[in-house]
Amino acid sequence: MEKIEKLKSFLINSPQDSFLKHALALEYVKLGRDEEAKLLFTEILTSEPSYIGTYYHLGRLWERQGGKKQARAWYEKGVGEARKAGDHHTVQELMAALSDLDE
Repeated sequence: MEKIEKLKSFLINSPQDSFLKHALALEYVKLGRDEEAKLLFTEILTSEPSYIGTYYHLGRLWERQGGKKQARAWYEKGVGEARKAGDHHTVQELMAALSDLDE
């Protein structure tokens, strides 16, 4: 819980910092606070779609909650953004996640 409070205090001074939001969302995931994490991940990608590391995590949250359609949509958006950024590793990771959805 201490990490969460520390990240929240940093966000007070830098409320638009995607890195801090992402880190806070990951802490929420660890605690099973998926809805709070999902809100933060979505907020990041709405304001900064090029923050490509977040697509995988948001897709996984949707998968865990049975939202395959939403997971697929986020993975596909992430593939597009990763391709634009030339991030081949993330493209492969997201394509693997998409493939796993079909199994």
